[in-house]
Amino acid sequence: MSCIFCKIIKGDIPSEKIYEDEKYLAFLDIKPVKAGHTLVIPKKHYDNLLAAPDAELEGLLDVAKKVGVAVMAATGSDGMNFTSNIGVSAGQVIFHTHFHLIPRKTGDRLVSWPHREYANGELSKIGQAVREKITSQKA
Repeated sequence: MSCIFCKIIKGDIPSEKIYEDEKYLAFLDIKPVKAGHTLVIPKKHYDNLLAAPDAELEGLLDVAKKVGVAVMAATGSDGMNFTSNIGVSAGQVIFHTHFHLIPRKTGDRLVSWPHREYANGELSKIGQAVREKITSQKA
């Protein structure tokens, strides 16, 4: 298996673990956006958040919340980016489900991605398309 996170789980690659139980692992990112940048992963391999079963995600979210509170306290942060990139176009590099917990401080000069306005009629068109896809998932 070539997944770097699976290798970390197996102990083949060292990591700075900050939380571990039988199903989940949290460790510091070796190339952090900010000091304390943490990755929280399930030990079972799923390519991304959308591929993981709901029950797995519930536990992952519980662990990420617990770890996130601790990371904020340990780094003296007053905010946090809590995110998961899904797919190459969204910046996913490691294809193993994970959350990034990036501690933030007011004035840290990290910027969000740019926002834009919808074109006339685009908002309702996109909204309708998404509602249709949600309805088709229920069937």
